[in-house]
Amino acid sequence: MAEAIVSLAIERITDLLIYEAFCLNDVREEVESIKAELERMKSFLKDVDHKQEQDERLRTRVREIRDLAYDAEDVIDSYILEVAHRGGFHGIIKRFTSLSTHKIGKQVKAIQTKLGDISKTLTTYGISREGEGSNSAAEMQRRLRRSYPHVEEEDVVSLEVSTRDVMDLLMKKADRLHVVSVVGMGGIGKTTLAKKIYNHNDVKRHFDCCAWVFISQQCMPREVFHGVLIKVLSPSRKEKERIDKLKEHELVEKLYDVLKEKRYLVVLDDIWRCEDWVSLKPAFPKGNKGSKLFFTTRNKEVALLADPCSSPIELPLLTDDESWTLFERKAFPENKMDSHACSKEFERLGKEILKKCGGLPLAIVVLGGLLATKKSCTEWEMVLKNINAHLNKFQQQGCHYGGVNGILALSFNELPFHLKPCFLYFGHYPEDSEISKKELIRLWIAEAFISLSLEGEMLMEDVAEQYLEELTNRCLVQVGRRDHTGAGVKTYRIHDLLRDLCVSKAQEENFFKIVQLRMNENKNHSLHLTVATISKARRIVVHPSKRYVSLKGKCPNLRSLLLFQDEDLIRLDISKCNNFRFLRVLNLLRKDVLWIIPSEIGNLFHLRYLGLKCAEVVLPRSIVKLKNLHTLYILVKSPGIIPNVLSKLERLRHLLLINWYAFKNWHNIKGCCQVNTLENIETMKYIRVENLTKNNALLKLTNIRSLGIQFKRPEDVEAMLRSRSFGSDRLRSLRMALEGSIPFPELKQLSHCHHLSKLFLCGRIKEDPSPSHHVLKFLPTSICKLTLFFSHINQDPMPVLEKLPHLRILCLESSSYTGTRMSCSANGFPQLDSIDIKSSNLAEWQIEEGAMPCLRSLHLAFVPGLKMVPEGLRYITSLQEMKLEGMSRSFLKRIQVIDGREGEDFYKVRHVLSIQTI
Repeated sequence: MAEAIVSLAIERITDLLIYEAFCLNDVREEVESIKAELERMKSFLKDVDHKQEQDERLRTRVREIRDLAYDAEDVIDSYILEVAHRGGFHGIIKRFTSLSTHKIGKQVKAIQTKLGDISKTLTTYGISREGEGSNSAAEMQRRLRRSYPHVEEEDVVSLEVSTRDVMDLLMKKADRLHVVSVVGMGGIGKTTLAKKIYNHNDVKRHFDCCAWVFISQQCMPREVFHGVLIKVLSPSRKEKERIDKLKEHELVEKLYDVLKEKRYLVVLDDIWRCEDWVSLKPAFPKGNKGSKLFFTTRNKEVALLADPCSSPIELPLLTDDESWTLFERKAFPENKMDSHACSKEFERLGKEILKKCGGLPLAIVVLGGLLATKKSCTEWEMVLKNINAHLNKFQQQGCHYGGVNGILALSFNELPFHLKPCFLYFGHYPEDSEISKKELIRLWIAEAFISLSLEGEMLMEDVAEQYLEELTNRCLVQVGRRDHTGAGVKTYRIHDLLRDLCVSKAQEENFFKIVQLRMNENKNHSLHLTVATISKARRIVVHPSKRYVSLKGKCPNLRSLLLFQDEDLIRLDISKCNNFRFLRVLNLLRKDVLWIIPSEIGNLFHLRYLGLKCAEVVLPRSIVKLKNLHTLYILVKSPGIIPNVLSKLERLRHLLLINWYAFKNWHNIKGCCQVNTLENIETMKYIRVENLTKNNALLKLTNIRSLGIQFKRPEDVEAMLRSRSFGSDRLRSLRMALEGSIPFPELKQLSHCHHLSKLFLCGRIKEDPSPSHHVLKFLPTSICKLTLFFSHINQDPMPVLEKLPHLRILCLESSSYTGTRMSCSANGFPQLDSIDIKSSNLAEWQIEEGAMPCLRSLHLAFVPGLKMVPEGLRYITSLQEMKLEGMSRSFLKRIQVIDGREGEDFYKVRHVLSIQTI
């Protein structure tokens, strides 16, 4: 992790030299020299990170290097701040005295001297600049984790389906070499499954020869080739001696020749890297029909590289019932309990412990094995209280796990340096959080985890998405919910044990500190976070509590303050912003109050992310001084006041002014969003369009991706539709509302937005008098989610909508359709997943067989004229849930079973898993 922190500091310095060149003009030589010294330290740290666990002195040196990297960043940020406070960037160099230049020179020299001293001492530990050194710890870990196919686990739960799927793939005949891969996080049971299959009699009979090789993080190609060759040939002693003398390339040729005439199965257990597969691939020919390679890996990218045509099998976590079954087998091997009464208590404690395991088999096995030796409830309670400590120990007799957290930490250690801080950042969210992808990306950018220098052909947001995809492929984070396209991600989740790993690593590195106060503690007592407790932490996160938290004294190193509770309980005096002068991220919550933000917030020159969630907010004009602000996120219950200065925040990328309850007017903020200079803006919602039309603002919004706007006049709509932003390929999401009863003008310009996937229209849509021209003909075929509100359409919208090939979510809200009949034809809506129909005059809905084949969710609300369930619903076998709200009693009666008698329409919805009536 030290290498990651040093690399972040180097990237931060590089960005500053490029983007703050004018400001750093007088100290460029000093800044570049410290950057060069940090670059030299990186090669040392590559080896130090592997060796420090063996030597406390090395751990001390690593901490010193990390702290010096932090110091270097602080020195430069402090200098920039001082320059900014001496008058901004216009003419400041002329007025800036040599005193500050001399000061930074001395500070840089001191850091260089300390780094030089550390560099000399590192060589005494046998660490070279090339990163060579002993790997005894890694070797020990490799030996402890080595898998042997003949050693099978006795207690296996919930692998039947995965076993059958893998067996089917292995037995399948094909003209090419197939690679079957099982992917999953550490401890989920990949190797257990592989052993079960490898030893299956059907597998042994199907293949001419089978071999098992353990790869791990230290892949040794010669050892792999040699091991497979010995297993396949079963040579005599003399032949083995000849094989032992072969060079690596000779082993490759020999193995290739031996395998090409056989139907073979080779298991590569625990393969980590794509480059490892590239080095091994030349030894494995196509072989006879049906030859297979079988991978177990934590990295989905390895599986996809080895066989792009095959989808890897991803092992799921255990369900609650499966977890309890496995736990029972381990914790109660002989079903011995002191008493029936105590057994209930054991069960209660066991299920509490299982919550921490989160369905991870390895954790369940380790804790179950430990608890099998504990015979009293008191001992079980102690394990529950100290569960993390127990997960770090060697637990199972005869097995060498090295601690569950140690197994999981291997995935973290294997991450490239640029992904390590990104992964650790997941740890600041509370347990079981649904983590917004967009929020996370904006925070990463604000934290400078995504280098500005990377932004050439790709936006920083796109780079961040690639990072998230890589973390997902490495099984370190999980996809929570998909977005409206069905392919993208809306939220992420992280397993509790991986989150614990993040928190532990982050606190070791002073990366962040979590202040978590138990809800049952006396709320009359307050906790004071003083300089002594948080002075070294770069980020402070406050999780929910009912106690007051006060931040006292200066926090000179603090870069981020993230609050997950009501700010009323946090004594944070923003007026003393000098205490937090290096803040990049400020995310605050204060419910149910009018929040008047003090003018001193303008002193937070380095601030990149400002998030405010409250009932109502008043921002000061001093926010104009936040020249580095990338994201302004304001979530309120009622309208607020924002000064007309946002156009001067030239680095602003995301502007979100959101009402908690509805898409409403922001009264009293007229003029606040004159954004004619915001050329970098990507997200802007929700604003009044009269502010965009001034000074041809829309002509410059060529980077806009998500736009939410409210119109007063149809002329403003026309002006916007003619702007360059609507000819841009970047626009993905558009939300438009037109006040009053005047309809939208012609919207055919939207048909040119070929990448628009999400569209919300609130307001009347003008219908063409010719029946041959449908009112919704303007919709682009790229639309995945469509919401219509108060559209007052009389024509049946379905004939047009059902032809949209990518439409997945359709919401026909209040008065969007005023007709009485709708018809969905066969093969229509090929991708539709969800449909909502609310406050409609609909009386008859015809659905032909074959329509909406993928529909999963149906919501009908306040459609009093609809008398019966459409006959076609019986054919939609994919339908899982129906929500019926405010429907007539007669309608509901037709689908109910009363006193054992089925309603007239019950047969149409018999297959639906969940029907909710409100």
